[in-house]
Amino acid sequence: MGNTVLAGLLICDGEEQMAAVVAHLPRHLELTRAEPGCLFFDVVQTEDPLVWEVAERFVDAAAFEMHQQRVKASEWGRATAGIKRDYSMSVDRPGA
Repeated sequence: MGNTVLAGLLICDGEEQMAAVVAHLPRHLELTRAEPGCLFFDVVQTEDPLVWEVAERFVDAAAFEMHQQRVKASEWGRATAGIKRDYSMSVDRPGA
């Protein structure tokens, strides 16, 4: 078993979506980082203000799934539902 890792981009299609990310991101970061099983979570605006780099690491798939369920029901989930996500997931197996 290993850590569940997600990396990729959150891609806004305009100022309105970017404003939603800016408004809701601080609380989303706070809540996610406090979740059991969250080892690392960051969302950083790139040089293109409409594109955000996302990096997540959870102790296992179960912790990641709990995160996904919480997010779907959260203000962040509702406010950013229409924003394009280009993510890849992997399992980081120590010693592999």
